Amino acid sequence: MSTSVFKTEDEIVKKLLLVRNSLLQVEESHADLLHNIHPNYKYNALNFLRYLKLRTFDLTEIQSDLTALGISSLSHAERHVLANVENILYLLSAHIKVPFSGKYEFGRHPISYKESGDYLKKNTLRLFGEHLNKQGIMVTLPSQGADTVFLSELLEAGMNIARINCSHDSLEVWKAMVENLKKASRKLNKPCSVYMDLAGPKIRTHKIFIKKKLKGVSETKVFVGDTILLVKKVKNFQAKDEFAAVVTCTIASVIDDAKEGEGILFDDGKIEGIIERKEQNALKIKILNTNPKGSKLKTEKGINLPDTYLNLPSLTDEDISNLDFICSHADIVGFSFVRNAADVARLQEELQKRQRGDLGMVLKIENKEAFQNLPYLILKAMESPTIGIMTARGDLAVELGVERLSEVQEEIMWLCEAALIPNIWATQVLESLAKKGIASRAEVTDAAMSVRTECIMLNKGPYIVKALKTLNAILSLMEKHQSKKQGTLRSLNVATAFWEK
Repeated sequence: MSTSVFKTEDEIVKKLLLVRNSLLQVEESHADLLHNIHPNYKYNALNFLRYLKLRTFDLTEIQSDLTALGISSLSHAERHVLANVENILYLLSAHIKVPFSGKYEFGRHPISYKESGDYLKKNTLRLFGEHLNKQGIMVTLPSQGADTVFLSELLEAGMNIARINCSHDSLEVWKAMVENLKKASRKLNKPCSVYMDLAGPKIRTHKIFIKKKLKGVSETKVFVGDTILLVKKVKNFQAKDEFAAVVTCTIASVIDDAKEGEGILFDDGKIEGIIERKEQNALKIKILNTNPKGSKLKTEKGINLPDTYLNLPSLTDEDISNLDFICSHADIVGFSFVRNAADVARLQEELQKRQRGDLGMVLKIENKEAFQNLPYLILKAMESPTIGIMTARGDLAVELGVERLSEVQEEIMWLCEAALIPNIWATQVLESLAKKGIASRAEVTDAAMSVRTECIMLNKGPYIVKALKTLNAILSLMEKHQSKKQGTLRSLNVATAFWEK
């Protein structure tokens, strides 16, 4: 081999040694973060910190050089960071005949590729239930979910986790859902876990007033360039020509938190505006983006303020009240609107009060602050015995911008895999199929990519059973080719047929 190649390999070793030494320092320098971690996640937390350290380096060139040499690269190192780096160093050092002494002997790391996969599987089954053969398939139950026949159809079609959204219905309906699900599950011998979502603070449009009618309406159309007024109360409201609409919202205090120049979005981002002026009890909002033919501003639609720090509790009084029912009937609680480690600690405290610290806990990553704080959220959650992460892609697209969604969902998957905890791929999976009976090509591709996660969530719709069957068919095909991020390299019929001819 030429001298230039030796030099290149020698340089890779030197760079990797710097990386490896920084990984070894993590355990000692961050012992305080590891102190309170639950025994189920001791390795997870250490590996997670090592991965976070690994990703502080720009590994672009090293990654390219390793690929060129045909040596296992760093791109699949999430679950076994130290083992991956040291094994590469052993191989390269042996090739250039330079001794390397790792923390463990080559191939002898206690947690390597296969063992780390077992850890992830164990953590997944503990959260979603031992009945999972492969992936979790979660379905949001509609109000008719209290019907045993309908629940039986969902179970037959492949649902193994039932989601109850506590933003809707009532304790009575939830109880009927759980009881009938258990009946159907026993009858069909198809186990199914119960996941219940805490509602969190719901910021929605409440009342809409327009000048033409001088009274409340359920909806009105707004266009780019229009100005609307978001107010605390409409008691003394006097309509003005300059406003396309005057709107109240369900949580008036957000008007106090918002600042001029910050963005505001309505109805899952269908209407985008900017706060032009802030008054004592109102926000003047300029509409920047809508459908070219105008978009309908409706009552009871979500409001997002991605640039605003909201002084809102992640756990509302209603959530705390509902926890009594959830702790008695659910296998998993979903934590909406979580933003920081203090929020996680609050839910852990409430679960402990009810002697349900063992209840599975899923953190829903649905706002900008939660995504930015995700490492802290995961480490705090690891003080509990059973945890997971949901990627709420719809809200994240609104909060961070749709152009960032692909990048963000990938980053969340990487961090979950490094923490060896299950990730739920949620929002609009086969949405057109569930609601209209026909899937778009883009949706099928999206569903195929979801095979890389531990659980996929489908939303309700009149064709949900058809959507479930389609999803199962897609996953059955894709899991033969894909295991997490890695291709399985099974033989291909198209290749075999070519050579047989």
